[in-house]
Amino acid sequence: MTGIHPTALVDPQAQLDSSVSVGPYTVIGPHVKVAAGTTIGAHCVIEGHTTIGRDNRIFQFNSLGAIPQDKKYAGEPCELVIGDRNTIREFCTFNIGSPGDTGVTRVGDDNWIMAYVHLAHDCDVGNHTIFANNSQLAGHVHVGDWVILGGFTVVHQFVRLGAHSMTAMCSLLFADLPPFVMCQGQPAEARSMNYEGLRRRGYTPDRIAAVKAMHKALYREDLTLEQAKARIAELAVGHPEAAPDVQAMLAFLTGTSPQRGIVR
Repeated sequence: MTGIHPTALVDPQAQLDSSVSVGPYTVIGPHVKVAAGTTIGAHCVIEGHTTIGRDNRIFQFNSLGAIPQDKKYAGEPCELVIGDRNTIREFCTFNIGSPGDTGVTRVGDDNWIMAYVHLAHDCDVGNHTIFANNSQLAGHVHVGDWVILGGFTVVHQFVRLGAHSMTAMCSLLFADLPPFVMCQGQPAEARSMNYEGLRRRGYTPDRIAAVKAMHKALYREDLTLEQAKARIAELAVGHPEAAPDVQAMLAFLTGTSPQRGIVR
């Protein structure tokens, strides 16, 4: 394969498409699979049961597929699965899953992941996200589509981030971040909704009005979470175009444990 630098060490059992390029001094293990069009930079280590999709750009000095930082891990064949068209910048560390969860750490498609990002075991990242430098995710974190993490964001284990949510730089999340919500602080507090991001993604004024009403119910009317959910459910009647957004918010809130709660 002419795309593999002569100093790279690619195990003969690894499955790389003939169009994959591999930079100098990169090491690729026997259980790795890489699909067409993906480029891998210099000095990377890709190991474990790792599957990488098409047209990804993996820059130099990344560690992908190492065992989880979990004392209970005992060598089980857990996985790291990365989708298509992702950009993974320098010095990122993505670990495989653990047998205590699904056994898979998963990254979707079209994500922009900047330098020094850590994805611990069993994280599940959606599509079209942006993780700024030094974003750090503990184990079992779930990140929805179109989420933006500001630089140095730190997310506690088992926390969920809903679609279109956003964190400011140096945010610290101990609770679930609902869809559309922008947060900031240590610990993070809700500041607003991601209205500008929604406009850029083609949301109509009526859908954005419904998101504003959801924000009001959650954070401005001194309601309990159950009362806010009831108020939000009513919005689908007045804003039928926003029914999918309302359902997404209700599904997220229903999945939030009382012990963890949501960012307030």
